[in-house]
Parts: sequence; structure tokens; C-alpha cells
Amino acid sequence: MEKVVLVDENDKEIGTEEKIKTHREGKLHRAFSIFIFNSKDEVLLQKRAENKYHSGGKWANTCCSHPRPGENLQEAVHRRLKEELGFDVDLKEIFTFTYKVKFGNDLSEYEYDHVFIGTFDGEPKPNPEEVSDTRWIKLDELKNDIEENPDNYAYWLRACIDKVISYINNIKNI
Repeated sequence: MEKVVLVDENDKEIGTEEKIKTHREGKLHRAFSIFIFNSKDEVLLQKRAENKYHSGGKWANTCCSHPRPGENLQEAVHRRLKEELGFDVDLKEIFTFTYKVKFGNDLSEYEYDHVFIGTFDGEPKPNPEEVSDTRWIKLDELKNDIEENPDNYAYWLRACIDKVISYINNIKNI
């Protein structure tokens, strides 16, 4: 039984709970989202496998998941990137945000999400149990497509894309 780390509004650990129960009851828990860029300034998206417990078949950022109880964030982000996409790179945390959303299947997400970025110019090797497709896309094209076709994208990607774009634009202007 997979468990997640429950946290308060300041990301202080307050316990653990079974993952699906946490998503049924809408409890705040720790999560992470990874955005991988290539040297062409494109971001790698993944299309979530259809059989995912929520948001199956939707496009999402490169990788997202939860650290396991007793696992620090650095260990978790590298583990999950390898498990989902078959590669690992240096990652930098750029911000955190909290979001809450209900899905149509009696599940919800209420996450304290740590956002990481990294760079990679190779070919991902997606795990078909997790990822049905991948694609590289320019941030402005992604932003436009999210605005035109929001239902094609996972909620958390839509919730944080403006902050990711702002961060990337700021580091380009240094």
C-alpha cells in the first residue's frame, strides 16, 4: 500500500496516509512537479497513461509525484524521474505552491507542490505504465494551447505554468 506524507500549510510533516485515501478525503500532502528543458528552450511534456487513478490521458509537466514517507525530496525527484522517463539530471527547486482541485471520480488533489527544473537533450524512455506519450514544446506554444484546450492538460500544470514561464524568462534576462 503506497503512502504519502501529510503536511500542514507550511509544509511541516504531520503524518502519513494511504495515497488513495488521502485523495478521497482531500488531505493536504507533499508533492513535486518537474519541468525538464532542452537546449532549444523546449519543455518536455508527458501524457499520463490512461489507467492513472486521476487525470489519465491528460498532458502534464515532465514528471510529478509524491515523496515516500522517510524519503527526502531530492531522493524522490531523482527516483521518480528515472522510474517514469528513464533518465536523471541535476534538478533545482524554483518555487512551491499549494493547490486544491476535485476530480469527477470522487478523488481530489490538495497538494503542497515543490517545483523543480532541469535540462536534458537526450531521448526519454517512458515507462508505459505511467506515460503514454511525450513531446517537446516551446513555452509560448504550450501556454497558448493550455488557454485554447485547457481540458487536455492536468490541473496542476495549468495552475503553475505562469510561474514557471516567469522564472524561465527572468533567468534568460540575467
